[in-house]
Amino acid sequence: MMKDLIEIRWHGRGGQGAKTAAQFLAEAALGEGKYIQAFPEYGPERAGAPINTYTRISPQPIRIHSGVKHPQAMVIIDPTLAVPSILEGLSKDSIVVINSPDSPRALREKLNYKDGKLAAVDATAISLELIGIPTPNTPMLGAFLKVFPILSIDVITERIKAKFLKKLGAQKTQANIEAVKKAYEKVKIG
Repeated sequence: MMKDLIEIRWHGRGGQGAKTAAQFLAEAALGEGKYIQAFPEYGPERAGAPINTYTRISPQPIRIHSGVKHPQAMVIIDPTLAVPSILEGLSKDSIVVINSPDSPRALREKLNYKDGKLAAVDATAISLELIGIPTPNTPMLGAFLKVFPILSIDVITERIKAKFLKKLGAQKTQANIEAVKKAYEKVKIG
């Protein structure tokens, strides 16, 4: 394994923004001078199908070209995917961030996850409240950065502005930024 390489595995369903979140994080790290990879892995492309996406960030060129088997962090965007088998490959030091209204303690019991850090935030509720649609990916970025501070939240919000302003307009862009900030504040670690 490369020294100082950070590997993150994202789990979601098509249409929830897992691919976009993984890419935003990587692009923000690129803007900070890091080497990056961000790519999806899925079967038949359709909305609602489970997908994995991966992010790698390193201060050195990345020479690995495969999915992430042993991530330091995992982000579960769709709570229906939070089952014990999804935790395969995690170490006792790994961090798991789950989109769920449940407490970290309840999720830890459900997943039989005894070792690493586990955090939860109701990203779907935050996205419905602030963005108006159930797209939990941007709130999950905020929650993830609170638990695994590899970049500042300001770097991500600037990346969202740069990417969304022309595409979505000022109001929707600001709503996404507010969702990131709210999840950052509301995430529960246990």
